[in-house]
Amino acid sequence: MCYSKFMIDLMILFVLLKRDLTMYAIKKHIADKFAPFTNPSFGAIKPALVRLEKTKSITSSKVMSEGGKLSAFYSITDSGMKELRSLLLEPFSKNPLQFISDAKVKLSCASFLSSDDLKQMLENIKAGAYLHKNNAQKILEDEYTPNDFYQKIVLDNTVCEYKNFISMIEGFEK
Repeated sequence: MCYSKFMIDLMILFVLLKRDLTMYAIKKHIADKFAPFTNPSFGAIKPALVRLEKTKSITSSKVMSEGGKLSAFYSITDSGMKELRSLLLEPFSKNPLQFISDAKVKLSCASFLSSDDLKQMLENIKAGAYLHKNNAQKILEDEYTPNDFYQKIVLDNTVCEYKNFISMIEGFEK
């Protein structure tokens, strides 16, 4: 699966909110928190750590373990907190597959946001979900679409999934 570098950055920053972690612990915390939606490899996490350190969103410190192994511990900076907020509020992909994955990851991090920022994010998610639901509905109802049994079942299921997703967002808005 192709991961948006911004979503990897978001997940790393979010898991570093609670404590300093090694790269391996970051990977484990991301898997524990986000595995139902995404599961980036070390090959995706390592460049993200380098990128985040270059932008001063995180810092690293080397610590010698009792066993004599040198480990790098990463921690989030004030700049990283601002970057996390920015990533949570940035516009969503127009790609429906990327949208739903990104929305689920962002919703999983919603506790970080202020109530005004959360309201903005929920409005953005709902607008995107309506867009994708309506696109699927249009194809489903198009009289010129070939009568393909399997496509119609998949499209109907997609419409239902987006309706459920929108209902969940509306529940968060209350």
